Amino acid sequence: MTATPILQGDKISVYDYRCTAGPDSKPFVEQHTSHSIAYVRKGSFGCTKRGRAFELVTGSVMVGHPGDEYVCTHDHHVCGDECLSFFFHPELVDAIGGKAEVWRTGCAPPLPELMVLGELAQAATDGRSDVGLDEVGHVLANRFVEVVSGRAQKPVQATARDRRRAVQMALWIDAHAHQPIELEDVAFEAGLSPFHFLRLFSGVLGVSPHQYLVRSRLRHAARLLADDERPVTDVAYDVGFGDLSNFVRTFHRAAGVSPRRFREASRGNRKILQERLAVH
Repeated sequence: MTATPILQGDKISVYDYRCTAGPDSKPFVEQHTSHSIAYVRKGSFGCTKRGRAFELVTGSVMVGHPGDEYVCTHDHHVCGDECLSFFFHPELVDAIGGKAEVWRTGCAPPLPELMVLGELAQAATDGRSDVGLDEVGHVLANRFVEVVSGRAQKPVQATARDRRRAVQMALWIDAHAHQPIELEDVAFEAGLSPFHFLRLFSGVLGVSPHQYLVRSRLRHAARLLADDERPVTDVAYDVGFGDLSNFVRTFHRAAGVSPRRFREASRGNRKILQERLAVH
């Protein structure tokens, strides 16, 4: 078993787990140390906990509750497995609500409501989405509680003060987009918990805080590419992207052309613009 940390935050941590155990591997007792949701991205395995036996396949989720013991088995499984696992701080679990029994479900079968979020989380992990991985974690935990308990979340009722707060925080994000910003940072500035701030911001503005952050960085990058002569690498780092390949991939997904080609178009290369018009 290998465990690779993907995100380590105050309220949410995410790990990539890869197991190569097979039918001949000896099972052993393990224990959950926090509330968790492990999305089975690939493969399959068995799990026994609280007197119940589960068979997990791609798309299933294993649910953890602090202190609960479990045993993973591979008697009927030969291919190993890969999981994207989310670990949640008790404050976040309390903010979401739901009965404690929900987190002692043990495992859940492939449910479309959770599978689509699991794949979105994987896309965020791979850099194929501009949604923040911590944001997906908040939504996944909330959706899990909704689906398992049958409790639908009430729509956001934003007061004038809430709307003003969301707008002010959007301005704050834009002004600090060149700096490393996490969901907890913006929520702290807003004076709200990350869970409630995410709901408020997304409900009022129609995009998540991380999506707005990425788009602010892209806007600043487009301006620099059009008006400045600095290298593309410098532009990427100056606007807040910590990785050049991620910047190029994200910019291309948004603009349809690479940063270099965008710069050429801004310098009067009409052929590039015509190519884009032809595509659309």
